[in-house]
Amino acid sequence: MTSVQELMRPQVAPIADREQVSVIVKAVVRAAQHWDLSGQEGAALFDVPQATWDRMKQDAFKGRLDRDKVTRASLIIGIFKGLRLLFNGPLTTEWPTLANKGAPYNGRRPVDMMIAGGIPAMAAVRQHIDALRGGL
Repeated sequence: MTSVQELMRPQVAPIADREQVSVIVKAVVRAAQHWDLSGQEGAALFDVPQATWDRMKQDAFKGRLDRDKVTRASLIIGIFKGLRLLFNGPLTTEWPTLANKGAPYNGRRPVDMMIAGGIPAMAAVRQHIDALRGGL
């Protein structure tokens, strides 16, 4: 069984290659758009200032991605993929923004939990999705 600590283990290096950064940023932005997140929610989930998020949405981001951002991107993409494998229909994209009565959400939306809890909460959501799929 994969633990939250294993998902959080720094297995990724910062990325400076412009092509790789562009691909990763596009994937994160597309996931946020599919989940119908506001610009403020997308920026908070990826832990960047609103102006940086706006550049990312316009494919005008020219920076590098540190370990934190690469980890966040990996978790966001993993959650997105896991939801696509788990659900069919609207829940595929709506699940992150729907209030969830089950643990660990306790009435909160998964995206709010991830924003508030950062990488540990994102890893917990990813683990939850993988467990629902029977992947753990």
